[in-house]
Amino acid sequence: MERASLVQVADNDSGVRRRLSLDGVWQFRHEDGPWREAHVPGPWQAQFSDLVDTSGRAVYKRSFALPEGWGTQELALQFGAVSYFCEVLLNGQAIGSHEGAFLPFEIVLPASALKSSNELEVRVTMPSADQRAYPDYPFGEVPHGKISWYGRIGGLWQSVALEARDPAHVESLVITAGTDGVAHVELGTSAAANGKPVQLSVLDAGGNVVAEAGVTAGASAAASLRVANARLWSTDEPSLYSLVVNLGTDKRIETFGFRTIEARGGQILLNGKPIYIRGALDQDYYPDGIYTPPSLEFLEDQARKAKHLGLNLLRCHIKVPDPRYYEVADRLGLLVWTEVPNVANFTSASARRMRETMEGILKRDRNHPSIIAWTLINEDWGTRLMENAEHRQWLKDSYDWLKAEDKTRLVVDNSACFPNFHMKTDLNDYHYYRSVPERRQEWDDITAQFAGGADWTFSPLGDAERTGDEPLVVSEFGVWGLPDPKLLREEDGSEPDWFETGSLWGDGVALPHGIEERFASLDLHRTFSSFDGFIENVQWYQFMNLRYQIEEMRRYSSIMGYVITELTDVHWEANGLMDIERNPRVFHDVFAQINTDTVIVPRPERYSAYAGETLAVEVTIATGGKALPDGATLRWSGDASGSVVLAATGPVSTTSPQALKIDLPAAGESRMARLDFTLEAGGDVVARNSCDIALYSRRDTSALPTIAAADAALATYARGLGYSVVSAEQADIVLCHAVDGADVEVMKAGGRFLILADGTVETNKNLRTDMPDGELPHRSIVADGKKFRPSLDQHLPGISLVERDGTIWRGDWIAGFSWIRRDGPFANIPGGPIFDLSFSGVVPHHLLTGFRPWEFGSNVHAGIVVGWVHKPAAIIGEKRVGRGGVVATTFRLMREAPGADPVAAALFDALVMATVELPVDR
Repeated sequence: MERASLVQVADNDSGVRRRLSLDGVWQFRHEDGPWREAHVPGPWQAQFSDLVDTSGRAVYKRSFALPEGWGTQELALQFGAVSYFCEVLLNGQAIGSHEGAFLPFEIVLPASALKSSNELEVRVTMPSADQRAYPDYPFGEVPHGKISWYGRIGGLWQSVALEARDPAHVESLVITAGTDGVAHVELGTSAAANGKPVQLSVLDAGGNVVAEAGVTAGASAAASLRVANARLWSTDEPSLYSLVVNLGTDKRIETFGFRTIEARGGQILLNGKPIYIRGALDQDYYPDGIYTPPSLEFLEDQARKAKHLGLNLLRCHIKVPDPRYYEVADRLGLLVWTEVPNVANFTSASARRMRETMEGILKRDRNHPSIIAWTLINEDWGTRLMENAEHRQWLKDSYDWLKAEDKTRLVVDNSACFPNFHMKTDLNDYHYYRSVPERRQEWDDITAQFAGGADWTFSPLGDAERTGDEPLVVSEFGVWGLPDPKLLREEDGSEPDWFETGSLWGDGVALPHGIEERFASLDLHRTFSSFDGFIENVQWYQFMNLRYQIEEMRRYSSIMGYVITELTDVHWEANGLMDIERNPRVFHDVFAQINTDTVIVPRPERYSAYAGETLAVEVTIATGGKALPDGATLRWSGDASGSVVLAATGPVSTTSPQALKIDLPAAGESRMARLDFTLEAGGDVVARNSCDIALYSRRDTSALPTIAAADAALATYARGLGYSVVSAEQADIVLCHAVDGADVEVMKAGGRFLILADGTVETNKNLRTDMPDGELPHRSIVADGKKFRPSLDQHLPGISLVERDGTIWRGDWIAGFSWIRRDGPFANIPGGPIFDLSFSGVVPHHLLTGFRPWEFGSNVHAGIVVGWVHKPAAIIGEKRVGRGGVVATTFRLMREAPGADPVAAALFDALVMATVELPVDR
């Protein structure tokens, strides 16, 4: 529903309040700094590069003239939100103060302080964590949300206005409207309005009066208005009505919708019907204003893009947004899940502040039909549920309080992640991050356990109140892509201030500044052709991850939805479906094929195959809120074709036909094969998806190089692939898992070694099983009471071995981009350059370090960079050692029988050839 279809009240209507906007240029001073001009609304951190991420005290000043005729009315100075504490002075007289960063407040101006021309002064305090400097409200004890992540927010970040109204006016309005078409109204008015008649009218979108009632104003007044054949509010049809409250001396209009939301029987029901949640986390941050959206049109554009992506919900993350955010969601049909901004330290004062914040949210926002859920705590931030029974009881009590206050929405106690949990909740939601293919099996295992009602989502301490039918929602998951930096820079080429933030997150990999320089220094253009090609590849990598993870969740009918992290990038955090400027990723126009109500989930027995093989593919059809009728047809085309007819399937269910047997093309070079699936019902295509298979040509085992392998398992594996295993003297190369001093001597004399450093052999955290004798003098040194550590990177062949687990290379929230350069011996590996799902069985658990930046375009054939192109490491690398050399890899090639995994076999062949081609000096 667009704005034009909503009821508008003319400015000359009787009882309409008059407003004078005080937005615009104010005089501003931070601490003892210079006076300068600041724009309101907007935090000072967004406007002055020298004040980025500053706390402290600031003063805002501006003057205004009182409009003619306003002197006889009650005048209220209204602030949308000020962070964090403020004192307000009018013409030098203190008239009020307010604490809290997110909510509106007003100060009625005393007539004695007013003049024809007035000076307004607002003294703002944004506290730091220093309890001595800010004893009344230290930062850790105030609701702040992601201010602790992306930088401090201080100042007048929402609009300021002067309102003129009659002393007899409406103060509060609560509308409860369900599917029965009855709008229950609770009305609060000022003391001056007591006893006055109030006319209540419900208007439809066309401005027609569809229900009326009258009440008498008092401390509290209530009425019920029935609308015949009321149109319900939903994401597909966001039907809205307007309630007009006419007090004679005052008129207020509130938009609302008829809808219900409930959790019952493991399902989420919107208006009594099942709905599948397809959400995205929204931090509600903006490119220039940080906390402040640039315009209503910007919010509308963002919402339309969200719906284009297939989303039906935004989880507004631990921030209270600008009220226009909800108004847009109401009109355009987006569900919203809102959360109380967290504190860092749980005290009686911080608990009170969180309660007051939630009360303020209800007062301002409870009439919006788009809001369907509240969250009290995110990931145990501020509380310590595992070890503090008082916190656990407080959380249960807070859940009960909020459910009593608002029976029209779902309440989540703690939106949980490992290792915290729920206590009492309407939704059993959980967060977990794993990148694919790097940690695909972990993702599959965790999802299967969660879908099965895992006990680890609730308190194990005997004090949880679990019903057992709370709907399951994976409320955070996802992986990083990267935005195109060119689209984020100013017209003069300068970077936003936030480009130089992020260095303190993720072991330093979240720093954007210098990304192109790092890319160039690593010669990555040789792998990705260009920096633009790299950005495109990592965005498609993000899509591959999201598609696979959504597919896996949709395979389980017990999971009722998910929330992707996240709608947009936020400064250095680059896991958005759009960048912070709302520029789309490369997959923007295809994402809704997988992020939709009915989904086709193809699961081949593996994502690689040999030409001419028959590949088994299990297919699951997952429905959302809409059922699938009998006789729907699943078709596939591309590198194979066929169809199958399906039986009827109800909403939020799954159905799987018998596993498909796909005959793959029998000839041709190695390449990526594709299967395109469509689901047709009633003459319409209701779902699409595709599946990519790395198709390998049959191996030619004639004239293979000879191999020496002292390890029996390695020898057996090589023979299984058709290689002749001979003595070291006769062999073209030596195959091993690690080397010792004797092997190094062979290398130095001209030997070629291939090292499968897959972690199966214990080493000295490098490729050596022994300690070189030349290290002995240095290892005997004792300084400051400690022995020198061995210089492992100096041990030939000069390559260290690092286990990924427990490091930023592991592949959780911040992604690592693993690549293989398709040239030379590796030219025939299909796909690329970034690992796809076909690499699932060989993806390494270790990495190689000891390579210089200039080697990543030559001696490093496969590697990884993390985040904004940091922490480069090798997965395949070669080095000269004396007159010989070594090729080493951490790919896990021997997990299956020789040749069972085409990727493992092809990589082994390529590694052998790369080793044979090592230049030696004999």
